[in-house]
Amino acid sequence: MKPPLGEATLRDLALHYAARFATTGARLESYLVRKIRERGLAEDADGRTLEVDIPALVARLVELGYVDDDAYARMRARDLGARGYGARRVEETLRHAGVGESLRQAHKPGEAASRRAAALMAQKKRLGPFGAQVEGRDPLTARKAHEKAVAAMLRAGHQYDHTRFILAARTSEDIEEWIDEAFEASGDEEGIEDRW
Repeated sequence: MKPPLGEATLRDLALHYAARFATTGARLESYLVRKIRERGLAEDADGRTLEVDIPALVARLVELGYVDDDAYARMRARDLGARGYGARRVEETLRHAGVGESLRQAHKPGEAASRRAAALMAQKKRLGPFGAQVEGRDPLTARKAHEKAVAAMLRAGHQYDHTRFILAARTSEDIEEWIDEAFEASGDEEGIEDRW
């Protein structure tokens, strides 16, 4: 069994965790609390349990730049968008990681990025014009396949309007034009990389 934690050991655990994982202040704090729960706190020379200010320790690591919620939110939002996940999924992931409301809003994808991510997910899942088109398919089977496709897109965090457009599109070129319209409307010439 590992010995109880002292302040120096907790600081070392926090540094090690921050060095190994991209994290937020809230996640680091919850990790340290879990470690204290597992191992307990050491006692001082008088036999009293040490008092450790976990929020102050985390704040110090934030101050030193070892933990940066903004950088974490930017990285996770970009990663999720590049994998085809929608704005709602990005929001849920950042909230679960303990990212504050203002940072979640700052890293929320724009309309063009949301459309691009929806197209990526449809392509990955082979939905809409990216899937096999079967002529003369049984209407009941076609309806079930459509409902399943809608559910997959919504689970990935996409808006219903985006899902409906992509599944109704005849060709992938229609989807590209739809995405380009959003980029032009936003005035973003660079593309999705600068929007996430």
